[in-house]
Formats: sequence, C-alpha cells, structure tokens
Amino acid sequence: MVTAAPPPAAPAATLHAVVAPVRVAPHGWTTHTVRDGETLDGIAQRYRTSVRVLASHNGIRNPGMIHAGDRLSVPRTSGSPSTGSSRSSGGSSSAVHVVRSGDTMSGIAARYRVSLAGLLKANHRSAGSLIHPGDRIVVRGGKTGSSSSKAASRSSKPASRTYVVRSGDTLGGIAARYDTTVADLARASGISSRSLLQVGQRLRVPTTAAHAVSDTFNGVRYPSGVVAAARRNHDVLARRSVPSRTETKRIIAETARRHGVDPRLAMAVGYHESGWNQRAVSPANAVGVMQVIPSGGDWASSLVGRRLDLLDTRDNITAGVVMLRALGRAASGTDQAIAGYYQGLASVQRHGMYSDTKAYVRSIKRLRATM
Repeated sequence: MVTAAPPPAAPAATLHAVVAPVRVAPHGWTTHTVRDGETLDGIAQRYRTSVRVLASHNGIRNPGMIHAGDRLSVPRTSGSPSTGSSRSSGGSSSAVHVVRSGDTMSGIAARYRVSLAGLLKANHRSAGSLIHPGDRIVVRGGKTGSSSSKAASRSSKPASRTYVVRSGDTLGGIAARYDTTVADLARASGISSRSLLQVGQRLRVPTTAAHAVSDTFNGVRYPSGVVAAARRNHDVLARRSVPSRTETKRIIAETARRHGVDPRLAMAVGYHESGWNQRAVSPANAVGVMQVIPSGGDWASSLVGRRLDLLDTRDNITAGVVMLRALGRAASGTDQAIAGYYQGLASVQRHGMYSDTKAYVRSIKRLRATM
C-alpha cells in the first residue's frame, strides 16, 4: 500500500518516517544477515529490541522494505536468539510456511488459525497478491494450544455483525476486510470455509475482530484524524457494490487508453497498489484501486476539470491514470514517473529515489511485463 502523489510542485505525502536516533544495546551490537521471509518486526522480536531501534541504527527509512542478504546491526543479547519456528508459553507460535502448489493466503491463514489481514500485513502483501510454490510466508501468532483449549474456544460464541454478500465477494476478502480468519468467519456463519458465496447471502462476522483499517503501517503511525477518515471511507466501501477484479482490470485498460497512458503500466500500478480491489483503504486514507489520497484526488480533479469521487471505482481509476499521465510528461523517464507515483515527483527530483522507491519501481516494471 502506498499513496499516490500530489502534483510535482507540492510536497509528497509518503509513508516514510525518519525516526530519531536510538542506540540501546546493553550487550553491544552484532550483525544479522536477513534471510528470505524475514521481516524487521520478527528480527526485532528475536533480538529483544524494537523496530524503531533497528530502523534508526541501520538508517532504514521504510521498516517494511528489507531484503534477503541485507546485513543489519542488531543488539547482542545475553542469551542465544531463537531460530526457526518459536513457541511461546501462551500457546502462540511463529513459523515460516513454504508455499506448495494449490496454496492460497486465505488457506494458509485458516490452516494456522490467524487472520488473513494479519498474515498479509506480516508479509507486506495485498489481498490480491499472487503467491507461488517455494515462496516463504511468515506466520505469526498461530494457535498451538491443546485440544481442550481449542474446544473451549469453539464453544464460546463471540458477538457478531451481519454482512450481506455482494458481487465479487469471497470469504477470504471479507475476512481480510474485518481482520478475522476464514475459519472463524465460516464458523460464525455456519458454513464451510470452501463454500461458494451467493449475492445477497447473509454472513455473521465476529465483532471481536479489530477494525480492518489500523492506525499504523510499516512502523508509521498516522494522525487520528487521517485514520478516522480512512475508517469512514472503508465503512462506506464495505456497503457498496464494486466491480469484480476482472472487470476492474478491463476498466483500467480502457481508461488508460482513453487518456494516452500505457494500459500495462496502469494495470501494474493498480495491481500493486490494491490487487484491483476498490474496497482497499490504507491508514494514510489512500483509497480504492489506485490508492489515491485526498490531495491526489484534488490534483486529479483539476486535471480532468471535474470533481472525482475516489469512492467510485471509475473515478478512482481515472484519478490514478491521469496522475500517471501528468507524471509521465513531467518526469525524465518512465522509472522517474513510476517513482513519482510512490514517493512524489518533487521529492524524487530533489532527493533521488529512496531504497524502497527503487524496489517499488522494480516491482511495477516486473508486473507490467506480465500484463
């Protein structure tokens, strides 16, 4: 999830936060080489420190962007850090799941009894992200209690809310939206986790789940006013019918052609941003398929000469597309235009691409080649 940039002359609204220097390592520092599937949060837990300390000490602008092979300075602990899967006395575990043929993120979440939203967040993926055999998925907080404790949890019936199925809905998508698991959603609704949903069907969603829009992303906590607006937009979109992902892809391509933008580029950006999901809303109040923030919507509205409604799928896609067109005209090349969508063109031109921006550009270009 990222925010689309306002016009080049304006300061970009980004997800980057520079944290104040903190040096807390009573036993000194050592080096950790990042392995495939690891996250900064998991490394922080392993070495008994915080994401803030690691990000500050290693000069990491975006805690969500670390890569296998990176060498990090970490606090030396008095004991040996745990390796592999770990189990806490409270019955929760951390593990790495190696994707097998036929696996899905919702299926993995159900298997480990964790929320799909939490699994996606831990692995920096969107609800529409593709996974492939051999991928390593970090699973945190999987339930490993005794059969008696599981039976007790099944016997308790938490309060729930009613959700009416709309076109394009899936159990995994609904579970992600309300930060619950497919298994718990199916159990509360009295259906199988493999059931096919019907438009108009009424499901019971456990209300013990946290709000689908948190106040933090990649270690950055957003102002309460911004988060409140994001949650209002999320709740509006949760009640609206939206196009299927297939239809959304078609709308992106048509809109891009109409505005003279490479359809493959526009589809790649939309897929990376939301998985072609109009109901996606970030803590920064980036909304919809193209993840456009309000200031970006204002800019896009000025480009097309009318007020765009970011909660409307076609208007949201139009906003993202015309911003890509404007960035393409103002940037020195395609890479800089893509970077401008993520970081803000003025920031890219002034400071160059941040490391996570470079990763974003690479990802978009890889996706474009598959469209």
